[in-house]
Amino acid sequence: MEDNRRWLPIAAIAPVLWGSTYYVTRHTLPADSPLWGGVLRALPAGIVLLVLARRLPRGSWWWRSAVLGTLTVGAFFALVYVAAQALPSSIASTVMAVGPVAMMLAAWVLLGQRPRLRAVVGGVLGVVGVAVMLLGGGDGAALDPRGILASVAAMLMSSVGYVLANRWQGEVEVLPLTAWQLVAGALVLLPVAVVVEGAPPALDGTALLGFAYVSLVATAVANVAWFAALRHLGPSTVGLVGLLNPVTGVLLGTVLAAEVLSWRQVVGIAVVLGAMALGATRARRRAAPPALAAAPGEAVGGHR
Repeated sequence: MEDNRRWLPIAAIAPVLWGSTYYVTRHTLPADSPLWGGVLRALPAGIVLLVLARRLPRGSWWWRSAVLGTLTVGAFFALVYVAAQALPSSIASTVMAVGPVAMMLAAWVLLGQRPRLRAVVGGVLGVVGVAVMLLGGGDGAALDPRGILASVAAMLMSSVGYVLANRWQGEVEVLPLTAWQLVAGALVLLPVAVVVEGAPPALDGTALLGFAYVSLVATAVANVAWFAALRHLGPSTVGLVGLLNPVTGVLLGTVLAAEVLSWRQVVGIAVVLGAMALGATRARRRAAPPALAAAPGEAVGGHR
């Protein structure tokens, strides 16, 4: 089978950029508008990618886009926004790092992809590293239960969404797939934001720059890299690369937010990096199921 380790650096782009959003959200964006925060993050990114893709969904992709958009964008962004405001950036990002294990289980249940032994061991070690970093809690702040619950819910929903996207993505290119999810997720979230939070928040220059970064860089660029790598590496390997998310969150919290890096967090980072290296070793491309494989240049069902 074809060696696809060259896709590992591309997969790493997404969790590194996502890890940076905890700091940006906590320090530049309005704290009381999580729903609008999700809309303003997803919609500009989706529109930009939609213009570049120049393709609208057809047939079953209308409801699939709504499902994927809700799981990976709409509800996910709102929950992450809540977590980022309620928790230190290091804690919020480490809770999300349990995602690789959830992705492996979801891929096993939904796709019948039994995880490799290396991936299982790497996932278990990743959870250990996450626990060590979580217990480290370098700034000594009390953990807000709402933030923990929001992080866990976001992690579970996004894991299922990514596995479903992996199951369906053989029918469409990465760019439109990503654009449809972002736009659909934002549109699902928009009426809820209006009803719950009213008018969109007033944004100063700092907030505008913050939203520009989290939308165009940490969402548009990151999501395209993530789904491209997911197509070549599969959920288990890409999920383990996602462990770079908490490492980025911890290091940025230390460097930029003056959060104290404890010895436990140092050990946790080492364990997480070791888990990622172990689980991602000898990554191979999984062949697409025959029912989902499309001929070169042709989308299943004739939709372009």
